[in-house]
Amino acid sequence: MVPSQLKAEQFSGYPPQAREIATSRIALLQQLPLGFLPLLLRELIAYDWKFPAERKELDYQFVYLSALPPEELQREMEPFAKLRLSSALEQVDWVNAPVQFSEQLSAHLWATHQVDAFRSASVEYVHKLNAGKPGDPLPAPRLGIAIVGKGVTQNRYPLFRKLRPHGVYFKNVQAENAKEILFEAVAARAKAHPIPFGHWYIEGGGNATSCGPLTCISYSALDSVRGILMAKMRKVMQPGGGGPEVLRTMLAEMRPAELGFEGTGDKAVLDRFQVSVLTEGSGTQLFSTTFVQWSAREVLRRAQPVTLLARFFPRQREQTMGELITGTQNAGLDPEASLIDADMGAYYTWVNQQRLPFAEQASFLVWFENHAEALAIGPSFRPGTEDSRSVDLKDLLTRIA
Repeated sequence: MVPSQLKAEQFSGYPPQAREIATSRIALLQQLPLGFLPLLLRELIAYDWKFPAERKELDYQFVYLSALPPEELQREMEPFAKLRLSSALEQVDWVNAPVQFSEQLSAHLWATHQVDAFRSASVEYVHKLNAGKPGDPLPAPRLGIAIVGKGVTQNRYPLFRKLRPHGVYFKNVQAENAKEILFEAVAARAKAHPIPFGHWYIEGGGNATSCGPLTCISYSALDSVRGILMAKMRKVMQPGGGGPEVLRTMLAEMRPAELGFEGTGDKAVLDRFQVSVLTEGSGTQLFSTTFVQWSAREVLRRAQPVTLLARFFPRQREQTMGELITGTQNAGLDPEASLIDADMGAYYTWVNQQRLPFAEQASFLVWFENHAEALAIGPSFRPGTEDSRSVDLKDLLTRIA
């Protein structure tokens, strides 16, 4: 089937909101080429479980395409229409299985040496799409906070090396009750600026059950979910189970109910997000530091929050992949090596925060848990400097605010 043959009833299997958008835009969808449309449907089919920021971006994309005059829309889609696609791709149920189509399209483009043309067309399209996108002001400048180094008593690793050129390194931070101070600060922001999925707490250790106005996810709280997932992964990776290709397909098609989630409404949106973290991230099922770093990356990319607090926790010691997947040994925790992981994770979290709109107004704070070291980045902090004076963590937060 080709897009011009689309009919509204073919979207009957879509979730309610996605189905409504597809059927109301059927005339537009019929005009889009096969090298483009399934990629748009891949986003649309998950519309009901997307964060508000993602929905807003997808809504704008439909508005943008619908506003183009027919001749201009044809010019915009011409690079995608020129792609040489096989008849086998046309036979794929790309309406109801756009993710599988995308995987096969990618393989086809690489095999036929068309991937560069596709990439160039995609970059040009996104550039034009973003050029006219309205930039809604934020209710408050973004604030990212990372807590690293839980369980480390003596540290010889030079912390914050990649972040120091961008902010102030504080050597003498008075950190009594620091975790409570940081949590209260982000909770206060959430209360002052209530936004659905706008304020997050990612916990690498405890269950984070008392989150108040924050959206919370926790590595430990997902123990049972990760156990179910690892059991499924072990079964596939055993001899005769199918191997890596079958595993990749299984993870891509995983649904929350298969892992024990039963949420509805906003809870269903959060459940879907947690499933994506565990099935799309490499090592998120096994290492708490990887879980926190990947979760922070995806939260910033997808939810675009105003506030993010990420607390790294010691991961287990290094083992072979076979030992990790089978769970045959308990190697214990490795706080010192985890600190290095977390330090890099904090840096990548800041980098991802800087990719969001109004980055020049954003602030970022990273604190070495139960120690006197911290680093702050933001408009009120001079890049590449150090401060050895005694400073209270509350004072730092006040300067950031």
